[in-house]
Order: sequence, then structure tokens, then C-alpha cells
Amino acid sequence: MAGKLKSMSQVKQLLLLHKNGASIKRIARCTGMSKNTVRSYLRKLNFLKAHIDELLLLDDPLLEKQFSDGNPAYKDGRFEQIKVLLPDYVVQLDKFKLTKKVLWEEYRQAYPDGYGYTQFCHHLNQYLKTRKPTMVLTHHPAEKLFVDFAGRKLSYVNPQTGEVIPCNVFVACLPFSDHSFVMAVHSQSVEDFIYALVNCLEYLGGSTQMLVTDNLKSAVIKADRYEPDLNRALEDCCNHYGISLTPTRTFSPQDKAMVENQVKLIYARIFAPLRNRTFFSLSDLNKAIMQYNRRHNQTRMQQRPYCREENFLANEKPLLKPLPATRFELKYYAKYTVAKNNHILLTKDKHYYSVPYRYIGQKVEVIYTHDMVRIYPPDGGVIVHLRDRRAGKYSTIKEHLCSHHQHYLDRSPQYYMDKAQAVSTPLYELIKLLFAGGRCPEQNYRTCDGLFSLQRKTSSKIFDQACQQALSCQCYSYRFVRKLIDQYQKNNLQAEEPKDLPQHSNIRGKDYYQQLSIDF
Repeated sequence: MAGKLKSMSQVKQLLLLHKNGASIKRIARCTGMSKNTVRSYLRKLNFLKAHIDELLLLDDPLLEKQFSDGNPAYKDGRFEQIKVLLPDYVVQLDKFKLTKKVLWEEYRQAYPDGYGYTQFCHHLNQYLKTRKPTMVLTHHPAEKLFVDFAGRKLSYVNPQTGEVIPCNVFVACLPFSDHSFVMAVHSQSVEDFIYALVNCLEYLGGSTQMLVTDNLKSAVIKADRYEPDLNRALEDCCNHYGISLTPTRTFSPQDKAMVENQVKLIYARIFAPLRNRTFFSLSDLNKAIMQYNRRHNQTRMQQRPYCREENFLANEKPLLKPLPATRFELKYYAKYTVAKNNHILLTKDKHYYSVPYRYIGQKVEVIYTHDMVRIYPPDGGVIVHLRDRRAGKYSTIKEHLCSHHQHYLDRSPQYYMDKAQAVSTPLYELIKLLFAGGRCPEQNYRTCDGLFSLQRKTSSKIFDQACQQALSCQCYSYRFVRKLIDQYQKNNLQAEEPKDLPQHSNIRGKDYYQQLSIDF
């Protein structure tokens, strides 16, 4: 029995023949064993002191353990020595970044008769494998979506500059059907990550219950084993599609082993076919990726009579939650103080947006998307602007300004002509000819303001006469009209007849002033 163990079917034949009283020679001839091998099994049978009928009822692995002494390597005294040392060796490998060669040399110094380097590494590797056994996870249809970025990159060439632009590759996988989605984006930023995720959900035609991500910055701000701080933008996206976000544990890629395996597959089935092709835009690159990804999903799986796409369409797609009517827009959050000109500066675009002037000096919350800017003042309500990316420009709603500033914004040639027509026909004609004079309209606004000031302070008769005179002289300036008004007012004072003094007792008369001496 020192050699290789015989099959248990042969051993059971040996036991049956021995039970029936066959000799060793006959047993050896019937079973094809040597007589010494038969004798060794019979000696072992006597040592076991078990009934032959009980042994015959045992399954082959259990019967083998009855007749086997086990692996002699694990009964060696050297194994008992190294078994105690293995936990400390693993700690030193992780903590001090030692190599197995260094550990083995220290081991042989302490135990000169110990294992050689090959056997040392074998036992150390066996211990490492048994420390963290993996678990077979059961996945349900439409329950989870695993996402990750591939370690390698694809690229395209800018046709204008010839620059090679590298692209990150987003990979998503449904663990139940192993159906995959692959897309190239410029970076792993939040914007590109959410853009790829939204395209993935639209490609699948629905959303899952959970999204399982790695601890990349696009998904997790601060990693933690139990309660990571999640990126608010990704949370908004998941809330929009009704998905719960579940990052993996830190340094635990086995939590999303399906997508990790998908990454290895796309290296062979997408990266390899595209390695010798040149693309001149990101859209062209993604068209080629989609073509090979579809071929990958339609390839028959090993050890299964169907492909990934067939399993997805039959068992998973009908259970996906329907997508909302509107596509998700990435939201950005900020807080700003309203400036004295009742505008806030959106620092991302360097553009100004108006807020009602009563909020000057107060802090407001701002949520902006690709197309809209929403401002939330402290007392409730919302102020909505279309997003404008022109740096240094202003987006102003007139109603947000005070009355003086609203008047300033309302100024225009038509505004002044309409206002003049309502109060005086000569003034209307005067202002109409003023704007027709060829000067820039803004240069005439102050002149118009001055004319309206004169109109408010002067009687309508004199003001209309002055305007008529200015029209006849073809001189439309504020100063000329003011001089005409002053002249008319002065002439009117001189033309007025003197009036008699009222009768009263305090009149001295001419006799009083003709007397030579004063008579008191």
C-alpha cells in the first residue's frame, strides 16, 4: 500500500472475495492486484476491526479514508513547524512588503533542515488561499447593475491637429444574464460617468433596483467600509431613475466579480480587434465598440446552451423598471451672496444672473444644469434663468430691478417718443427729430430726460411755445429750449400791467414827504 491507492471498486471486490473465503492467490488473480497488495489491504482490514458489510455500504471517498493514511507530506515534522509560522509570514508580507524569497531565507536560518524554497512557497500560497475563501453569490434578474472603468484605454486622433486623444472605457454588466454595455468617454469625471450611465440605461431599456459601483471619485467622495460619502450628482441620477446606489467595499473587487470578468473579456473581444484601427472622433470609436460589444453579447457562452443577449431578452429585460419620461440632467449645487447690483456670479461660467433687489447682501442657493439656472432665495420661491456661458455678460430680468433701474433699462427712442406723445405734440415732434439727427441714441437719452424735466416745471403754454420755436429754428438741444423758456417767462413778467395797492390806513401820502421838518 505504499504505492498508489487502488480504486475503491477493486477494494470492494477484494472485500467480497475475502468475505466468501477466497485465498490471497485467488483474490490477487481476480482483482488484478499483487499478492503483497492484497495482504496489505487485509492487514489494514484487521487493524480497522470493522465488519466487511459495513465497509461495503460506505461510499468510495469514505471507504478510501478508511484504508488511506493521508498525505504523508502533512505528517512531516517540518509541516508542524511551518504551520505555526505561516500567520506571521502573511502579516510581514502585507506590512513590510517583503518577498517570499527573503522570508524563506530567514526561515532556513532558523530551521536549517526545513523545506526548500519550492515547498515553502507551496505551503505559504495554500495558506493565503484558505485565508479568504470566495463566496458564490446568487443574482436575481433586474436586481443589480455592476459598473466599472477598464484599466486600459482606447484612443482616437484629432483630424485637425493629429493629436492622439486617450479615452477611458466604461463597462457595465447585469450579473444575472452577464449582458454587457461598453462605451468610451473622455475621462472618469462625474459628467462623463453619469453620461455613460444614462446611455447604458437607455441601451438596456430600463433600470435595475441597485447600482453597484467601485469606490471611484465619480461615485464616492470619501470611501468607507460601512458608510461611504456618496457623490451628490450620482445620487440625484439614481433618484431620478429609482435606483439605490451601493458602492463596493474598499479594496474588494470580488464584490463585483462579474464586471471584473467582463473587463477581461472585452480586452479580448473589443480591444484586440480595434488595436490596429484608427478613429477620428469619439462617436466613430463608440460605433465600433458597440458593434463588437453586440457580437460579444451574441456569442454562445461556454457550458451554456444560450448567449448573453438571449438570456437578457428572455429573462431580465421584461423585469427592468421603465425609464422616466425625461432624461436626467446633471445638477450642480452652489451658494452665492447677492451683490449690490442684485446679481450673482456663477463662477463656473463667469456669467451674472439677476435676483430681486430686496435680496441684496443675502445668501441664495443655486442649482444649475446644462440648460437652466435655478436660484432659491431664503424666503422661498425660485428664480429661473436660461444658462448662458458667455463670460462677463449679464442675464437680467427687468422685474428684479428697482424702479429707477427699470426706467434706465426701458430707455429707447420709441420709449421717449411714446412718452412725449402722451403729454405734448410739439415735444413729440421735437424728440422725433432729435433721434433722427444721426447721433447715437444713447447720447440723446439725457437730452430727453432734461426736456421732460422742463415740461414738468413749466406751464404747458410756454413749454409748447418754446418747442415750436426750437422746431422752427431746427435746434433741438435742452439748453436752447431752456433759454427760450427763460426768455418767454421774462417777457411775460414785463408785459404784466401794474396793479393798484390795496386801500389801508398806513399810507403817508405826498404831503408827508414834502414837509421840511418832521413833525412828530
